Amino acid sequence: MSAPTRYAYLGPEGTFTEAALRKIAKPGDQLIPCANVTAALNAVRNGSADKALVPIENSVEGVVARTLDELATGEPLVITAETTLPVSFALMILPENEGKAIARIATHPHAEAQCRSYVARELPDAEMIETPSTAAAAQRLDEGKWDAAIAASFAAEKYGRKVIASNIGENEGAVTRFIVAEKPHATSSPTGDDRTSLVAYIGLDHAGALLEILTEFAKQNVNLTFIQSRPTGLELGHYHFIIDVEGHIEDAPVHASIEGLKAICEDIRFLGSYPRVKDGQGK
Repeated sequence: MSAPTRYAYLGPEGTFTEAALRKIAKPGDQLIPCANVTAALNAVRNGSADKALVPIENSVEGVVARTLDELATGEPLVITAETTLPVSFALMILPENEGKAIARIATHPHAEAQCRSYVARELPDAEMIETPSTAAAAQRLDEGKWDAAIAASFAAEKYGRKVIASNIGENEGAVTRFIVAEKPHATSSPTGDDRTSLVAYIGLDHAGALLEILTEFAKQNVNLTFIQSRPTGLELGHYHFIIDVEGHIEDAPVHASIEGLKAICEDIRFLGSYPRVKDGQGK
């Protein structure tokens, strides 16, 4: 029998990330909540966790920039799996504060953006406070720094908060994609329905840089499912592209595309080939 896996994840307990992790973790696995995405990934880097689960993309709000930047510029890690989770938001308070005015609401920026219409309509004068996660907003309600939190309903159950409004997000079909990151090791075999992720580093930005990258995939008839440019942080004009494509690194078209990129890019970082999960599926 294999040893239990130590999973670091974006905490505290009660986050959507924990809910997503419980879909893939096995009985006996150790779940380690971390303060932020960087801390979760660093737990793998320093050996205090075997794997990390962190959010990377939301169907409404788009990318999780911190995850992308960590994968692109931090000590190398590889993606070995992914999962998705439908997300639904609730407004919650301390039970003893029911009926009191709400002047300050705390939540994660992605949740705030998805619940903006509700807040503008129902609590137009409330100040929004940013927290590292939705669960942190719920957990810290009793500190008295804000009057309400927007989080998942299971966070309310976890911390004994009272839900006063459910399903307050603007898009009932919102889904978040999460990735499992590990230290680099041998790539798993192709499954026939895989995703490959990589970072393409270009030199100083120039006309046609993106077209050059896209052309390498188009020549091999490889379908891109995701592409995002991010600044390197070195200076203006320095960018890299985080790219997801359909297929496995061992598939000839994907392999040929990446070899083509090596000829036109300053560097390539392989982020992994792993089984693809469609929205709404668990594993």
